[in-house]
Amino acid sequence: MNMCRKDPGLPTDSFYEIRAGCTDVPSTKFRIKAGKTLSVKRWRSAFTPEGYLDISKCLSRIYHGGIHPSIRGEVWEFLLGCYDPKSTFDEREKIRQRRRDQYAEVKESCSRMFPVVGSGKFITARVITANGDPVQDPAVLLETNLEHLPTPQSQESDTVDSREHDKDIIQWKLALHQIGLDVVRTDRSLTFYEKQENLAKLWDVLAVYAWYDKDVGYGQGMSDICSPMIMLLEHEADAFWCFERLMQRLRGNFRCTGNSVGVEAQLDILANVNQVVNPKLHHHLEHLGGGGYLFAFRMLMVLFRREFSFGDSLYLWEMMWALEYDPELFSLFEGAETHNKYDAHKPTRKSRRQYGKYERRNRRNRAGSRSKSGAESGASLPISVFVVASVLKDRSDKLLREARGLDDVVKVDLLTLFGKPGVGIRPVYFWNGSIWAGFYC
Repeated sequence: MNMCRKDPGLPTDSFYEIRAGCTDVPSTKFRIKAGKTLSVKRWRSAFTPEGYLDISKCLSRIYHGGIHPSIRGEVWEFLLGCYDPKSTFDEREKIRQRRRDQYAEVKESCSRMFPVVGSGKFITARVITANGDPVQDPAVLLETNLEHLPTPQSQESDTVDSREHDKDIIQWKLALHQIGLDVVRTDRSLTFYEKQENLAKLWDVLAVYAWYDKDVGYGQGMSDICSPMIMLLEHEADAFWCFERLMQRLRGNFRCTGNSVGVEAQLDILANVNQVVNPKLHHHLEHLGGGGYLFAFRMLMVLFRREFSFGDSLYLWEMMWALEYDPELFSLFEGAETHNKYDAHKPTRKSRRQYGKYERRNRRNRAGSRSKSGAESGASLPISVFVVASVLKDRSDKLLREARGLDDVVKVDLLTLFGKPGVGIRPVYFWNGSIWAGFYC
């Protein structure tokens, strides 16, 4: 008898079923493990009878073993700041209903401008030109039976001149077909998206978000980020707000300024970190023409969604969110009046446990640098940058030995380190002269 054999855990394939015939899908290594994965029982026991959540009882479990798929959606709502752990069941229900009403109002506004929104259908062909002229594409009529839908409200007042003049509406309508093209390509190996209603639901949420956040609109890659929300949260409005909270963190990645995209700033940080931690590899990558670290663009843009299986990417997400968790997220996003995050009061041991390990260390480091310099230090750097840095560090020898061009850098299995996510990751911090950087290796 081998009483010490390691528990292999339970597979999660039944939660995210793959279409028959899809053979090129990476296998999922994440397993549900008793005593490590955050279970339904452990999650429920973290609430008081009134509904207050002691999230410190859950963060370590999430980091070490992920979340049971059956409760993943509701746990994510807390990790992403949709709800305050210090709120009651009744308070959260009121917030949930208010948000559902708000989403319904925004969606109704979108439907009035373009009736396909909310119709259970979606489009993949252009419906408007950059000048505002409607495009009578037969493909659009075929996809949506557009001729049977109501006339958009913005065109009702003038049936002769159907040109759209509002720049915001033009910009929004220009994005709708691209959203459709991306929707049909997103997670197409999953049986969930065999249903037209689920594809339409994803399209609706992205279309509404593009109107809700006009400064960012829609950018390619958002469908990869939104797709898990659609699967995990049954109510469309709940999925929208969970996606919106995640975009509060990521929207800078999609913001375009001139010829640059926001995520390029993270690539610069990655280059600086790697230059400090592994100068030999940094110089080798520069020699190959990869000093801009563009090979990591997709990893940071969509948080490794295309580098892992669906299930493993979700585990990596929640592991990072648990490490970065800040219990004040809800107050920050809602615009509520809160105390200064770095005020003079001394936090208790219990209050510190409400923060993720990465955020806890960042708070101490920022407070220390503030006391030394007399000025507030910059915002925390996203942990995803250091995940990539740790992978590069782990695969450094292989890259130095085998990479003779940028194509070779991409081909090297950079993410082997996370074949067993969460194993062998520990925090290392260094001061680069202006910021504290958290590095996981």
